[in-house]
Amino acid sequence: MGYIQELRDLVGNRPIVMTGANVILLDNEKRLLLQLRTDNNCWGLAGGSLEPGETLEEVAKRELYEETNLVAKQLSLFKVFSGQEFYYKYPHGDEVYNVIATYICTDYEGVMKEQADEVQALKFFRFDELPGKLNPPEIPILSEFITTHYCESI
Repeated sequence: MGYIQELRDLVGNRPIVMTGANVILLDNEKRLLLQLRTDNNCWGLAGGSLEPGETLEEVAKRELYEETNLVAKQLSLFKVFSGQEFYYKYPHGDEVYNVIATYICTDYEGVMKEQADEVQALKFFRFDELPGKLNPPEIPILSEFITTHYCESI
């Protein structure tokens, strides 16, 4: 989180616009990979913030690999999310307005392994059995994905 930390050193906890990407990764049983985050103890998608010079797709691939040890062979853009409902205040006080490019990945390789600094656990969930404590900025993303994709296959 180099660039964001540099901004934080200048502005403190004040709200900033944070651009990033995350990945809805589905296994061959159409289960969703979630990670238990160390920063807020919530389940969420692999993802993170944009570094200068990166594309949003590069962010998604990098963060997926860093946090899960999985390599996305192909990503497709689901949607870009922003607005008031993507405001978030981290437990340590930093405030952000997220702009999030969400990608879908079903073609990946590697052996799943948690990144200890950011991830407590990794687990695949069926959409009808998602954990109760989800990362707040990702609730509307998952809700829209489930509504537009999962409900179509029922």
